[in-house]
Order: sequence, then C-alpha cells, then structure tokens
Amino acid sequence: VTRTMSHASAASARTAAPVAGLRAPRRVSRRVNVVPRAVAAGGTANLSSLDDAIESVASLPDATDRLKALIACGSDLVDLPDDQKALNNRVMGCASEAWIDLTLAQDGTVVVRGAAEAQITRGFCGLLCKGLTGLTPDTIAEVPVSVVDSLQIGAANLPTSRANGFRNMLETAKKQARRLRDEDGDGESASAPFPSLVVSADGVAANGVFAETQAAYLEPDETLVDDLVHTLRTKKIGIVAHFYMDAQVQGALMAAREKYEHVFISDSLVMADAAVKMVEAGCESIAVLGVDFMSENVRAILDDAGHTDAKVYRMAAEDIGCSLAEAAQTESYYAYLNEAKDVIANGEPAAHVIYINTALDTKANANAIVPTVTCTSSNVVQTVLQLAHQVPNVNVFYGPDTYMGGNLAHLFSMMSTWTDDEVRAVHPAHDAASVKALLPRLRYYQDGTCMVHHMFGGDVCDAVEKHYGDAYLTAHFEVPGEMFKSAMRAKRERNMGVVGSTKNILDFVLEKIDEALERKLQTGERLSFVLGTETGMVTAIVRAAQEKLRDAKQSSETKTCLVECEIVFPVSTDAVTDVSGDPSSSSSAISGGASALDALTIVPGPAGGEGCGLDGGCASCPYMKMNSLASLTSVIDKIGSDAGEALLAPFEPKKYAAADSGPSVAALGCVPILHMRDFTRDKAFSDAFVQDIVSRAR
Repeated sequence: VTRTMSHASAASARTAAPVAGLRAPRRVSRRVNVVPRAVAAGGTANLSSLDDAIESVASLPDATDRLKALIACGSDLVDLPDDQKALNNRVMGCASEAWIDLTLAQDGTVVVRGAAEAQITRGFCGLLCKGLTGLTPDTIAEVPVSVVDSLQIGAANLPTSRANGFRNMLETAKKQARRLRDEDGDGESASAPFPSLVVSADGVAANGVFAETQAAYLEPDETLVDDLVHTLRTKKIGIVAHFYMDAQVQGALMAAREKYEHVFISDSLVMADAAVKMVEAGCESIAVLGVDFMSENVRAILDDAGHTDAKVYRMAAEDIGCSLAEAAQTESYYAYLNEAKDVIANGEPAAHVIYINTALDTKANANAIVPTVTCTSSNVVQTVLQLAHQVPNVNVFYGPDTYMGGNLAHLFSMMSTWTDDEVRAVHPAHDAASVKALLPRLRYYQDGTCMVHHMFGGDVCDAVEKHYGDAYLTAHFEVPGEMFKSAMRAKRERNMGVVGSTKNILDFVLEKIDEALERKLQTGERLSFVLGTETGMVTAIVRAAQEKLRDAKQSSETKTCLVECEIVFPVSTDAVTDVSGDPSSSSSAISGGASALDALTIVPGPAGGEGCGLDGGCASCPYMKMNSLASLTSVIDKIGSDAGEALLAPFEPKKYAAADSGPSVAALGCVPILHMRDFTRDKAFSDAFVQDIVSRAR
C-alpha cells in the first residue's frame, strides 16, 4: 500500500511545535505594505546601498575604529518583535542569539529587519538591514559572503567564530530572499520539501512520511531485542554491520548492543577487525550485514588470522552486490590500470590509490599491475598528498569512484589557490605550488559510481540551496560534484560543512551539538543538518545526538536542554510522483528541478530508478536493504543445527582458494590495505612500498 501525504498534512507535520518548546516557523504571507527605504529615497535595486554601508566602516583607517563603526550600525536597528522571532529567521551557527527577517514590499523589493543580543552582532545585523533593504530578492540572493572580509575589521577584533556567524547571518538572509523570489502569487513561501527528524533530549519529532518510518524503529520492541540477544548469546554469534542498514534493523541492533557486547556497527574499514576480536573472545559464528565484498573481506581476514573454523554468513542466498565494487572488476577498469602500467614502462613512477569498498581479488589484481594502496573517504586526500611528498613526480591513478576522483581533483584545484599556510594545515609538507604541480599527474577512473550517492545531483542541490542554505551541510566524498562543492563552500565560508566518511559526518554533527551546548543560548537553539549520504546513517546520528542531549539535560541544574538537532533527508526528484491525476505532469515536473519538489506531494514509494525503496525516495541502497531484520532472524535461527546450517550454505561468502605455493589471493589483496595501515600508524608510507613504486619505473 502506498500512502500519500497531502499538502495540508505535510505543512502540519513541518510546523508542529518542536519538542523542546522553540517557536515553530510561521506560515504567513511574506508581503507587507511598506515603502522600502532605498526606493523612497530615490534609490535603485542594486548593491549601491550595501556598498555604501560597507564603505562607511571599511574606509576608516584604524581597525579599532572600524569595529566601533560596525557596532554603531546597530544603534538604528529597530528590533524585530519577540512574537516574530521564529525558527525560520533565526541565525544558525551564530555565537549569540540573532534573527534576520525579510519581507516583500508592494513593489517587489525587500524590507529587512533583525535582532541580535551581542553588541557586535547587532552592529552587523544593522548594517545588513540598512544595506539590503530596497534591493530585489534576486540581488540579495547573489550577494557574496566576501562582504564580511570587506569590512576589514581584522582577526584581532573579529574572531573566526564571530566572522562565521556574520557569514551565516548573510546566508540566512539569502535563503529567505531565494524563497521570496519563488513564492506563489498569494505570498505563500513554499515549505521546505525534504523530510526530517527533530531530535531533542525529550524525544524525536518526524516531519514527513519517510521520517515517520525512520522514527518508528528508533525505539524497537523490547521483547524482540531480548529474544535477539538471547539467541546471539546462546549460540555464540557475533554481528558486524555497516552503517547503511535500514532503520528497523539498525534500531534493533543498537538496542541489542547495549545488552550484548558482540554487536558492532561501523563503516566498512574495521568490520573485519571487529569480527576477529569477536572470534578471539569466543564467538563461533559471525553474521555480516553488508554487501558481498564486506563479508568476503571478513572471511579472508579471519582465515588469515588463523580462524578458519569460524563460520561467516551473509543475509541472503542471492548476490548482495555493490555498483561501485563491480565497476572495478570490468575490462574498462583493467584498461585504466594498464594506462598506469604504460606510464611505468616509460620510466615514470606511478601508484594506484584504490577505494576500500572493493573486493580483495580486485586489490590483489590491481597491485600486480601497478603498486596499489587502499584509501577511505576520510584519508584519500592525505593518501594522495603523502604519495606526492614521498615519491617525487609520482603519477597517481585513483579509482574506481568517479565522483570521489572528481571531487579530489576539484579540491586540489581549490588548494592550489589557497595561501601556503592554509595548504599546510591540510598537509604540512605541501604548499600551493606543490599541489598545483601535482594536478597534471592526478588521474581518476571515469566510469564508476555508487548508485546511492549518484542521487545527490543538481536538482537536489538546487533545493538544498533554496530551502537549507543556512544549514549545516554534510556530504560523503562519493557524492556528485554539486553536493561536494556546496558542502565545501559551507565549510570554507561559514565553518558549517563537512566532506568525508560516514564517521566524519557523525563526528561533525556531534561536534556542532557540543558547540551549541557550550553556547547555552537562553532561548535555545535548533541545528539543522542536511544528510548528504545514505539514509541508513540516520539511526546512528539520532541515537548519538539524543544521548548527548539527554546527558546535557541530566547534568543541567534546571534539568532542561533547549538545544535541538534536525536531520534532513534530501529526496531525489526521480523519487517524486505527482498525485494530481495528470500522468504527464510527473515527468515534466521532475525535469523542473527544485521547483518540481515545491509543487508535488512526496510519496513514500519509487517513481523509478534504482536506490528507491517502498519506505521512501531518499538515498537508500537497495543492496544494503537486503540485510533486513527478518533476514537476520532467519539466519541466526538456523545457526547451531546441522539441518539449519546446511540450508545456510548459499549464505556463506565467497572464499578465496588457498594458493598451491606463495601467498593466497586473500593475502595478496590485503597488501594494499597494509600499506594504508602503515600510513595511518606512522604518518608515512613504508620504505618497502616507496621502493616498490620507484623500482618498477626503472
């Protein structure tokens, strides 16, 4: 059964009172009968008014005088009334409480009002109100964040945290301007289109049907969890699971983990290590919830550690594939590796950096062609830069993820324009010139993508910019370039973005919650995070965030916590179905990008394309979702009996044959991983790996 959510119920869900008592966004007309200042004075809708406001501060000769002038800009600020201070005009990520509010005048220009608690923040708010009032929404939407630097206050008088708050105040104004520009003829601004979960110390509120589905499994049935734990403990079964499980199994496993120590949920890198520890602690069987290369890796690492008797089971008899891992097993990929081999044959050093999310035999075969080291999404930047440092003039071939390779090249292009100090903050042995010199020698495979991260393309990014431009933006390194650039821009300009691995994203969310708790703003705070990765991450984020907020409430003298955390799930336009009854409107609306999302009801079912599940059109891997709670229960029920384990034979992962002489395929496949672990431990590659790269080029 496919359920739909009407526009009215969707609006109701989005504007329901949040758990911790912050004011909800107002659903009111944004048009007011006000003659804008600039027009009344004979001004025009261009940036001259803002330029004049900035010049009144920046033209002063002394930084201290400029700071005083900025503070003075707050003296004429007419405070926004308390009843008009709401979540939709609150400045997120600001060190003090601040609001900025845009309304449309009858002639289509904008009136800007604001309020701020801190003196210097009030000054910047006053400057924006003065400089932006009278401009058009289009003009305001294009104002660069560099206006903050144009004030020339200086770091001594304007700390980075305060400057970032200013930039986000401007971004909040720009977001409102974009929505004013696109509002309908009745003055109603379109609601934020994506589902979300609002997490507080007291509970979780769901906005939208997909979010309701996610929230339903956060607190699993206690009897179900107890039965699961009893079976695992009695049969000595350990579980290693990837973050990208669906909400139902994630909720059950996280609850089980609190009662049974042999349940481990992580990204792919350390799943096999956890399995080895479980077997050494007494587990006889390991259930792997992930795609096939993960279970194969667990099997191989256990065998390599001497635990050949330990049983390993997948959650399906069928293949649990991975579009990215499979891309590295094609003729096209081996042709790409042979290009590296040709470079080596010409006497130039070359190295292959392969993503961890590939099979062991892929890594073994690659290393036989070109010296290969594994990387993760959190260390790929450091891996390439370290290779360039230790092996002069090395040619780097990255694969198989095309988006990650493109993002890597884009990042290095950006770094080549940074100051040397900024580059050294990323890698101490490099400067802008050395990064620029590396760019012509960096290549990446052009035909490998993760079907889930492929979803985060231009349409989704347009909607994110329009509705969540002032939010914290997170992006996995595997997402398309548009989402990567948005998150990098948020990171560079406002310190409100992160690009990296699943763990990097989780750590970032928790870090920002810690900062909000430290601020202790009197009226509380809601932090919104756009989740630019697979939706399976939400359970880990929500549970970790809620634990942190509950701890803060418990340790508070007043036993309250006014900080909230909103997790937003981007929805692909490919997963949006029009329910108007016009069969032609769906495809035309989808091609309309962000505006299509505004006009349609979100249906928790696929309109087409891979990556969509019956419980939502968000970024959800269909292969990962084969690891269901029902599958897990069925597998562990069969473990322990001869008849049951006979039925589980198709559930065993591929086992690499032992070599008649020399290292096995599994052992050879571990070599690139060991190179990475050497680098992780020593902050440098081993002499043996460097020598392998250099000697093959001779």
